[in-house]
Amino acid sequence: MEAKSLYISSLEPSAGSLIVTMGIMEILRRKLERVAFFRPVIEDLEEKDHDIDFVLEKYDLDMKYSQTYGYTVSEVEAMIAENKLNELLENLIDRFKKLQKDFDFVLIEGLNQASFTQSLDFDINLVIAKNIGSPFVSVLKGKEKTAKEIIDEISIESEVIKNAGCSHFATFVNRVEEGILGSITLKVASDDTIPTYFLPEVPELDTPTVYEIMKKLNCMQILGEQKDLKRVVRQSKIAAMKLENFLEHVEDGDLIIVPGDRADIIIGSICTIQSRNYPNIAGLLLTGGMVPSKSVRDLFKGFNEFPLPILSIDDDTYTTAMKVNQVPATITPKSERKIALAMGLFSSNVDIKTIEDRITSTSSHIITPMMFEYNLFERARLNRKKIVLPESQDERILRATEILLRREVVDIVLLGKKEEIEYKSSSLGLDISKAQIINPEDSPLMEEFIHEFYNLRKAKGLSLEIAKDAMAHSNYFATMMVYKGYADGMVSGAVHTTQDTIRPALQIIKTKPDTSIVSSLFFMCLDTKVLVYGDCAVNQDPNAQELAQIAISSADTAVMFGIEPKVAMLSYSTGSSGKGEDVEKVREATNIVKKMRPDILIEGPIQYDAAIDQSVAKTKLPNSKVAGQATVFIFPDLNTGNNTYKAVQRSSGAIAIGPVLQGLNKPVNDLSRGCLVADIVNTVAITGIQAQEEESK
Repeated sequence: MEAKSLYISSLEPSAGSLIVTMGIMEILRRKLERVAFFRPVIEDLEEKDHDIDFVLEKYDLDMKYSQTYGYTVSEVEAMIAENKLNELLENLIDRFKKLQKDFDFVLIEGLNQASFTQSLDFDINLVIAKNIGSPFVSVLKGKEKTAKEIIDEISIESEVIKNAGCSHFATFVNRVEEGILGSITLKVASDDTIPTYFLPEVPELDTPTVYEIMKKLNCMQILGEQKDLKRVVRQSKIAAMKLENFLEHVEDGDLIIVPGDRADIIIGSICTIQSRNYPNIAGLLLTGGMVPSKSVRDLFKGFNEFPLPILSIDDDTYTTAMKVNQVPATITPKSERKIALAMGLFSSNVDIKTIEDRITSTSSHIITPMMFEYNLFERARLNRKKIVLPESQDERILRATEILLRREVVDIVLLGKKEEIEYKSSSLGLDISKAQIINPEDSPLMEEFIHEFYNLRKAKGLSLEIAKDAMAHSNYFATMMVYKGYADGMVSGAVHTTQDTIRPALQIIKTKPDTSIVSSLFFMCLDTKVLVYGDCAVNQDPNAQELAQIAISSADTAVMFGIEPKVAMLSYSTGSSGKGEDVEKVREATNIVKKMRPDILIEGPIQYDAAIDQSVAKTKLPNSKVAGQATVFIFPDLNTGNNTYKAVQRSSGAIAIGPVLQGLNKPVNDLSRGCLVADIVNTVAITGIQAQEEESK
């Protein structure tokens, strides 16, 4: 079946259609650059539709808001009442066809049937899906339903879709109670030919964050950082007791609602965050338009860390509590934790390959940064590897760990004291409970690693005492974990220098038998393609033999990540036009590659413009198979490579993923000390894929 569109719809509100939309959108964006999102009907025009607003921002779709919807509920009901259904459908088909013409795929999300009045006695979404010829994805709500009720609903819905003349693509049942999940899955799998997927109920997805409450109630934030607003509010509590009694009732995830002049409760609540003997609250909401006195505020400002959001509202305490209880849980583009959790839930319960196979569309050579990142996550997730992160004291590492675990990209090992790591992650409002935590100081592995390192290096004069000192460093311990097979790869460098990361790897893991040096590359994600730049981080001034090895390693890494290598050996001259020591080095390196690996398409020496621009290539090297279409760019030295990648990154807005180390027997990768959380997530995913490749050899 060829499908260039899908129509997702549910009968009930809060069925989780947006989660299904997100999951399928991620699948589509891995394969296609131009994906459209369309809602035939929205609630009204007074506010922007939540799902449209979310999808446009989260997936950076090249669409105007006005292109994404057809009619409002009142307009649809009025036209049907006036017997203008055909006119309605014709106009929707026209809008849909325009999108199909301009985009590779159109993902449609219908408004749930409950949003229409009872005067509409047919399923409008099925009628629309049939008339635009779009396969139908049914989303059912499993919350508070028995196994029999869910199975009966699946059967009825399937029959209704069939009778409506629609192509039934798949059924998703969201929010299923964990206790009945296994039995339903087995029953439906044996009875139904339509792919049916069950996603369990996850309470966190049905609870608001501090940010959502602040936005909905128009609160003022008086203390705390923006990132702390991501904390999930599991329940709210009015603090009316004395402090000593109040503390007995504090629970994880509490939003404490208290008058702004209750300094005792405010200070006591802050102390629960700092104390290891009390649960971690989500935040404080001060009522009555009152804020703490200057002396209390000065007290808080003196803290080194203040990871607790404090909000203020003019309403009284009772009114505020009522309003808080009415705030719905939503997912916004800023809900990074909820998005990671939702996509991990989707990936672990849905057969992605089956969905991809059922969506047959024209392949595109265009690769956007988002498509590249999605592919990284999906490839890493398919054969999850264990990656050790030795820098657990860094907040960015902990935030990346939560995302990686929630999306089930890799398994994580953190090095450090368990109590300190758990305390810090808890104080940040993070859930890293699925991470393995090892304290090298009291690990039974320490003695084994000391003697292993001593045996590896004693011929070079290493003493047992120095081996012991080395293993006290987290990077050495982590590297030895990889060497001995306790982990599949390591990522470091958020705190340590590049040399601190590479030195243990060279001493313990060593280079591959056919590789003379360790080198690095960056994946440069431009608007419509991904290029490889090497070496931009490790080798300062490689000779011809080393430059050839960098080119070979970079070409092999490009293949590993789905990029067809066409290698440009860069210089300040093209072809035979220039002379000089630097040009001759590049020319010699190119010839070495041609002899060692005749399978690699390579050109050099070549200037950057001739390598990337076909119009320049036609003039300078008209018969080259690389010029004008190079994908792998090898720089003659570190000075050129490092400056060029940063210039391209900053001037074009390209995303630079790396540095990715290559040439080692097992994967170890380096981070920049200025890295962002997203950089860490991408580098760890890459390390997981490298580990998969090593395993398959």
